[in-house]
Amino acid sequence: MSHLSIRNLQASIGDRPILKGLNLEIPKGEVHAIMGPNGTGKSTLAKVLAGHSDYTVTGGEVLLDGQPILGLEPDAIARAGLFLAFQYPSEIPGVTIANFIRAALVARQPKGAPFDAKAYYAHLYKKMDELKIERNFTARSVNEGFSGGEKKRCEILQMLMLEPKYAVLDETDSGLDIDALRIVAEGVNKARGPETGFLVITHYQRLLDYIVPDKVHIMYDGRIVHTGDKELAKELESKGYEWVQKEWANA
Repeated sequence: MSHLSIRNLQASIGDRPILKGLNLEIPKGEVHAIMGPNGTGKSTLAKVLAGHSDYTVTGGEVLLDGQPILGLEPDAIARAGLFLAFQYPSEIPGVTIANFIRAALVARQPKGAPFDAKAYYAHLYKKMDELKIERNFTARSVNEGFSGGEKKRCEILQMLMLEPKYAVLDETDSGLDIDALRIVAEGVNKARGPETGFLVITHYQRLLDYIVPDKVHIMYDGRIVHTGDKELAKELESKGYEWVQKEWANA
Protein backbone atom coordinates (compact mmCIF):
# COMPACT_ATOMS: atom_id res chain seq x y z
CA MET A 1 0.00 0.00 0.00
CA SER A 2 3.06 2.29 0.01
CA HIS A 3 2.05 4.10 -3.16
CA LEU A 4 0.60 7.36 -4.31
CA SER A 5 -2.14 5.93 -6.53
CA ILE A 6 -3.94 8.12 -9.05
CA ARG A 7 -6.80 6.28 -10.70
CA ASN A 8 -8.92 7.58 -13.59
CA LEU A 9 -8.54 11.14 -12.30
CA GLN A 10 -10.77 13.68 -13.99
CA ALA A 11 -10.81 17.36 -13.15
CA SER A 12 -11.93 20.64 -14.66
CA ILE A 13 -11.66 24.36 -14.12
CA GLY A 14 -15.03 25.97 -14.63
CA ASP A 15 -16.70 23.98 -17.40
CA ARG A 16 -13.41 23.08 -19.13
CA PRO A 17 -12.15 19.50 -18.61
CA ILE A 18 -8.38 19.32 -18.10
CA LEU A 19 -7.59 15.94 -16.58
CA LYS A 20 -9.35 13.23 -18.59
CA GLY A 21 -8.87 9.89 -16.91
CA LEU A 22 -5.27 10.07 -15.69
CA ASN A 23 -3.68 6.97 -14.14
CA LEU A 24 -0.37 6.90 -12.29
CA GLU A 25 1.28 4.82 -9.55
CA ILE A 26 4.24 6.24 -7.63
CA PRO A 27 5.78 3.81 -5.12
CA LYS A 28 7.79 5.08 -2.18
CA GLY A 29 11.46 5.02 -2.95
CA GLU A 30 11.01 5.95 -6.62
CA VAL A 31 11.32 9.18 -8.60
CA HIS A 32 8.86 9.57 -11.47
CA ALA A 33 9.01 12.43 -13.97
CA ILE A 34 6.18 13.84 -16.06
CA MET A 35 6.91 15.69 -19.29
CA GLY A 36 4.55 17.07 -21.90
CA PRO A 37 3.52 20.14 -23.93
CA ASN A 38 2.15 23.32 -22.40
CA GLY A 39 -1.55 23.17 -21.63
CA THR A 40 -1.71 19.41 -21.26
CA GLY A 41 -2.57 19.47 -17.55
CA LYS A 42 0.75 18.93 -15.74
CA SER A 43 0.41 21.80 -13.26
CA THR A 44 -3.31 21.09 -12.91
CA LEU A 45 -2.42 17.59 -11.75
CA ALA A 46 -0.08 18.99 -9.09
CA LYS A 47 -2.67 21.44 -7.81
CA VAL A 48 -5.50 18.88 -7.77
CA LEU A 49 -3.33 16.51 -5.73
CA ALA A 50 -2.72 19.30 -3.22
CA GLY A 51 -6.41 20.20 -2.93
CA HIS A 52 -6.42 23.52 -4.78
CA SER A 53 -9.90 25.06 -4.65
CA ASP A 54 -9.89 26.38 -8.24
CA TYR A 55 -10.31 22.87 -9.65
CA THR A 56 -13.32 20.57 -9.55
CA VAL A 57 -12.70 16.84 -9.41
CA THR A 58 -15.32 15.12 -11.57
CA GLY A 59 -14.14 11.53 -11.32
CA GLY A 60 -11.54 9.07 -10.13
CA GLU A 61 -9.63 8.77 -6.87
CA VAL A 62 -6.24 9.48 -5.31
CA LEU A 63 -4.97 7.20 -2.56
CA LEU A 64 -1.99 8.08 -0.37
CA ASP A 65 -0.79 4.79 1.12
CA GLY A 66 -4.31 3.46 0.70
CA GLN A 67 -6.09 6.49 2.18
CA PRO A 68 -8.27 8.71 -0.06
CA ILE A 69 -7.21 12.36 -0.11
CA LEU A 70 -9.46 13.94 -2.75
CA GLY A 71 -11.86 16.38 -1.12
CA LEU A 72 -9.67 17.00 1.92
CA GLU A 73 -8.52 20.50 2.78
CA PRO A 74 -4.96 21.34 1.63
CA ASP A 75 -3.61 21.36 5.19
CA ALA A 76 -5.09 17.90 5.82
CA ILE A 77 -3.49 16.60 2.60
CA ALA A 78 -0.16 18.07 3.69
CA ARG A 79 -0.44 16.48 7.14
CA ALA A 80 -1.22 13.15 5.45
CA GLY A 81 2.22 13.35 3.87
CA LEU A 82 1.98 15.11 0.48
CA PHE A 83 4.28 18.07 -0.25
CA LEU A 84 3.88 20.37 -3.25
CA ALA A 85 6.68 22.64 -4.48
CA PHE A 86 4.90 25.27 -6.57
CA GLN A 87 6.04 26.49 -9.96
CA TYR A 88 5.37 30.04 -8.72
CA PRO A 89 5.69 30.08 -4.90
CA SER A 90 3.58 32.66 -3.09
CA GLU A 91 4.95 35.43 -0.90
CA ILE A 92 3.92 35.50 2.76
CA PRO A 93 4.79 38.96 4.09
CA GLY A 94 5.46 39.20 7.83
CA VAL A 95 6.05 35.45 8.32
CA THR A 96 9.70 34.47 8.58
CA ILE A 97 11.00 31.28 7.03
CA ALA A 98 12.03 29.94 10.44
CA ASN A 99 8.57 30.54 11.94
CA PHE A 100 6.78 29.21 8.84
CA ILE A 101 8.60 25.88 8.88
CA ARG A 102 8.32 25.64 12.66
CA ALA A 103 4.54 26.15 12.49
CA ALA A 104 4.27 23.44 9.83
CA LEU A 105 6.23 21.00 11.98
CA VAL A 106 4.20 21.79 15.10
CA ALA A 107 0.97 21.21 13.15
CA ARG A 108 2.16 17.65 12.42
CA GLN A 109 2.88 16.84 16.07
CA PRO A 110 0.31 15.36 18.47
CA LYS A 111 -1.62 18.12 20.20
CA GLY A 112 0.24 19.37 23.26
CA ALA A 113 3.51 17.62 22.41
CA PRO A 114 6.62 19.63 23.42
CA PHE A 115 8.68 21.27 20.68
CA ASP A 116 12.48 21.20 21.00
CA ALA A 117 13.48 24.59 19.62
CA LYS A 118 17.21 23.97 20.04
CA ALA A 119 17.08 20.73 18.04
CA TYR A 120 14.86 22.40 15.46
CA TYR A 121 17.33 25.20 14.74
CA ALA A 122 20.27 22.81 14.66
CA HIS A 123 18.47 20.68 12.05
CA LEU A 124 17.32 23.77 10.11
CA TYR A 125 20.82 25.21 9.89
CA LYS A 126 22.23 21.85 8.80
CA LYS A 127 19.78 21.69 5.89
CA MET A 128 20.43 25.34 5.00
CA ASP A 129 24.14 24.66 4.85
CA GLU A 130 23.50 21.72 2.50
CA LEU A 131 21.53 24.02 0.19
CA LYS A 132 24.12 26.82 0.49
CA ILE A 133 21.55 29.15 2.05
CA GLU A 134 22.96 31.84 4.36
CA ARG A 135 21.71 31.43 7.91
CA ASN A 136 20.36 34.97 8.19
CA PHE A 137 17.88 33.90 5.52
CA THR A 138 15.67 32.49 8.30
CA ALA A 139 14.69 36.02 9.37
CA ARG A 140 13.34 36.96 5.93
CA SER A 141 9.64 36.78 5.10
CA VAL A 142 8.73 33.74 3.02
CA ASN A 143 9.52 34.42 -0.66
CA GLU A 144 9.21 38.21 -0.24
CA GLY A 145 11.70 39.86 -2.58
CA PHE A 146 13.32 36.51 -3.38
CA SER A 147 14.95 35.73 -6.70
CA GLY A 148 13.65 32.71 -8.61
CA GLY A 149 16.53 30.59 -7.37
CA GLU A 150 16.01 31.69 -3.75
CA LYS A 151 12.33 30.76 -3.92
CA LYS A 152 13.12 27.27 -5.21
CA ARG A 153 15.83 26.70 -2.61
CA CYS A 154 13.39 27.82 0.09
CA GLU A 155 10.83 25.27 -1.11
CA ILE A 156 13.41 22.48 -1.13
CA LEU A 157 14.44 23.54 2.39
CA GLN A 158 10.80 23.17 3.49
CA MET A 159 10.66 19.72 1.91
CA LEU A 160 13.85 18.57 3.63
CA MET A 161 12.56 19.77 6.99
CA LEU A 162 9.05 18.32 6.66
CA GLU A 163 10.18 14.93 5.30
CA PRO A 164 6.95 14.15 3.41
CA LYS A 165 5.91 10.70 2.23
CA TYR A 166 5.46 12.00 -1.31
CA ALA A 167 6.77 15.20 -2.90
CA VAL A 168 5.39 16.77 -6.06
CA LEU A 169 7.81 19.22 -7.67
CA ASP A 170 6.01 21.40 -10.22
CA GLU A 171 8.62 22.74 -12.67
CA THR A 172 11.17 23.31 -9.92
CA ASP A 173 13.77 24.03 -12.62
CA SER A 174 11.79 26.99 -14.01
CA GLY A 175 13.92 30.15 -14.05
CA LEU A 176 17.01 28.56 -12.50
CA ASP A 177 20.54 29.07 -13.77
CA ILE A 178 22.87 26.06 -13.89
CA ASP A 179 24.39 26.63 -10.43
CA ALA A 180 21.01 27.04 -8.72
CA LEU A 181 19.64 24.04 -10.62
CA ARG A 182 22.51 21.88 -9.41
CA ILE A 183 22.06 22.95 -5.78
CA VAL A 184 18.29 22.36 -5.85
CA ALA A 185 18.80 18.96 -7.46
CA GLU A 186 21.36 18.02 -4.81
CA GLY A 187 18.77 18.86 -2.16
CA VAL A 188 16.20 16.62 -3.82
CA ASN A 189 18.73 13.80 -4.16
CA LYS A 190 19.54 14.04 -0.45
CA ALA A 191 15.84 13.46 0.27
CA ARG A 192 15.65 10.34 -1.91
CA GLY A 193 15.20 7.15 0.01
CA PRO A 194 12.91 4.18 0.61
CA GLU A 195 10.37 6.22 2.58
CA THR A 196 9.77 8.99 0.03
CA GLY A 197 8.25 9.02 -3.45
CA PHE A 198 8.77 11.88 -5.91
CA LEU A 199 6.78 13.21 -8.84
CA VAL A 200 8.90 15.66 -10.81
CA ILE A 201 7.05 17.77 -13.39
CA THR A 202 9.32 19.40 -15.96
CA HIS A 203 9.52 20.66 -19.53
CA TYR A 204 13.21 20.02 -19.95
CA GLN A 205 15.43 16.99 -19.92
CA ARG A 206 18.27 18.99 -18.30
CA LEU A 207 16.74 18.64 -14.82
CA LEU A 208 16.73 14.88 -15.24
CA ASP A 209 20.49 14.94 -15.77
CA TYR A 210 20.71 15.89 -12.09
CA ILE A 211 17.65 14.12 -10.66
CA VAL A 212 17.73 10.80 -12.48
CA PRO A 213 14.20 9.34 -12.57
CA ASP A 214 13.19 5.71 -12.25
CA LYS A 215 10.39 6.29 -14.76
CA VAL A 216 9.43 9.01 -17.21
CA HIS A 217 5.81 9.59 -18.23
CA ILE A 218 4.58 11.60 -21.20
CA MET A 219 1.38 13.52 -20.55
CA TYR A 220 -0.86 14.70 -23.35
CA ASP A 221 -4.43 16.03 -23.35
CA GLY A 222 -4.98 15.31 -19.68
CA ARG A 223 -3.73 11.71 -19.67
CA ILE A 224 -0.53 9.70 -19.36
CA VAL A 225 0.01 8.39 -22.88
CA HIS A 226 3.43 6.75 -22.66
CA THR A 227 5.86 5.56 -19.99
CA GLY A 228 9.53 4.65 -20.21
CA ASP A 229 12.88 4.94 -18.46
CA LYS A 230 15.21 7.96 -18.34
CA GLU A 231 16.07 7.48 -22.02
CA LEU A 232 12.52 8.50 -22.92
CA ALA A 233 13.29 12.04 -21.71
CA LYS A 234 16.26 12.22 -24.08
CA GLU A 235 14.14 10.94 -26.95
CA LEU A 236 11.51 13.56 -26.21
CA GLU A 237 14.17 16.27 -26.06
CA SER A 238 15.55 15.31 -29.46
CA LYS A 239 12.17 14.86 -31.21
CA GLY A 240 10.36 17.75 -29.56
CA TYR A 241 6.78 18.06 -28.38
CA GLU A 242 5.43 17.99 -31.93
CA TRP A 243 6.30 14.30 -31.83
CA VAL A 244 3.98 13.88 -28.84
CA GLN A 245 1.16 15.67 -30.61
CA LYS A 246 1.55 13.65 -33.81
CA GLU A 247 1.96 10.34 -31.97
CA TRP A 248 -0.93 10.58 -29.53
CA ALA A 249 -3.33 13.26 -30.80
CA ASN A 250 -5.76 10.60 -32.03
CA ALA A 251 -5.03 7.94 -29.40
